[in-house]
Amino acid sequence: MDYIEQLDIYHIPRRCASCGGVMIYKGVGEYHCEDCDAVAYDDYGKVRMYIEAHNGATAAMIERDTGVSQKTIRQMLREQRIEIAADSRAFLHCDICQKAIRSGKLCPECEAKVHRSLEGQVRNQKEKSVQGFGMQQHPQGESGSKRFVRDTDRP
Repeated sequence: MDYIEQLDIYHIPRRCASCGGVMIYKGVGEYHCEDCDAVAYDDYGKVRMYIEAHNGATAAMIERDTGVSQKTIRQMLREQRIEIAADSRAFLHCDICQKAIRSGKLCPECEAKVHRSLEGQVRNQKEKSVQGFGMQQHPQGESGSKRFVRDTDRP
């Protein structure tokens, strides 16, 4: 799935429903028509506005009132675009340790472990690429000053 297809899951308005003009992104899921200044929202904008007005709303309530599917809402939670309210009884679970989390895929502890592991792998790759650097023989088998001959030194 390419980047544009990923964005389409949020139903981004591309054309104005009123006049057919091009919709310009203004931020936080909000789009304005360049011709008639009509305002439209993608799914993220709808969910964000709903949550701001209805703190602690459930995914079922958001889906019912905005038309945004619960699958899309879960995707936003996993992407850390929104998070579950602090006082909610619902949770996501860390993909590694299953600890309850409010957004994302990993709890802070597992995320730190994954990053340390990746940093270690990158360090090892760098060390392997540096080992032996400069130890290669010159293609003609010569070294030092023998490799360089001035035009005036030639017979």
